[in-house]
Amino acid sequence: MNIFLHELKAYRKSTMIWSISLILVVVLFMSLFPAFTKDVTEFKKLLEGYPEPVRKALGMDLNTLFSILGFYCYALTFITLCAAIQAMNLGTSIVSKEVREKTADFLLTKPVTRSTIITAKLLAALVSLVITNVIYFAAASFMAFQVKTEDFSFQTFFLLSLTILFIQLMFLAMGIIISVSVPKIKSVLSVSLSTVFAFYFLGVIGSTTDDEAKRYISPFKYFDTSYIMEKSSYEVSFLIVGVVLIILAIAASYRVYSKKDIHAV
Repeated sequence: MNIFLHELKAYRKSTMIWSISLILVVVLFMSLFPAFTKDVTEFKKLLEGYPEPVRKALGMDLNTLFSILGFYCYALTFITLCAAIQAMNLGTSIVSKEVREKTADFLLTKPVTRSTIITAKLLAALVSLVITNVIYFAAASFMAFQVKTEDFSFQTFFLLSLTILFIQLMFLAMGIIISVSVPKIKSVLSVSLSTVFAFYFLGVIGSTTDDEAKRYISPFKYFDTSYIMEKSSYEVSFLIVGVVLIILAIAASYRVYSKKDIHAV
């Protein structure tokens, strides 16, 4: 419990910074919605000038873009990118920071098992992400009700917002396995940014085609916002694959960390 509270306290500042950052992004996008819908015809003509693959890559569906939920889906393209970086940062630093700060051997001399250590760290990171999402969702909901031009399904809005947390969990798990596998990570931010942007651009490239299989490559494409808006649910196959990948990555992290050699300072 002491490790959990210590980690949670250590994440306090970054949690607030990322929460505020996500709020600023959603406020910026949603505040543009009233102006965006003032002249729908002109905006449609402008956007139709862009090639369809480009519109797909940017998450622009002209059939729904001018509704509050459709515009929110477009904003999510960028919001999830920022959220994924936060999660990847947390995951990558879970174990690597002990090696980098030369406190790993000190921590392991305490009367706790390695599984207890990584569990406490993982729970602290998870709580940090949940807090961020709760704060973000409150702000996003407030903005949606402020700028809406017609009624919308709050259930669908909630499901769309919840995709942020699901994507974060996948990158958190990915960060953890990297953290316990790589002997020493000099810069967490550089690893996080390169990994997140690599998957983001893979998702962008995959979205320009109609090949469903390519969607499995990038976590950013596991949740089709058009499908969520139409069905008010997630695609079961992608949800199952996402959960399995998270479980496998975390299980592998426990196994690797339990057998990992920790060099003394």
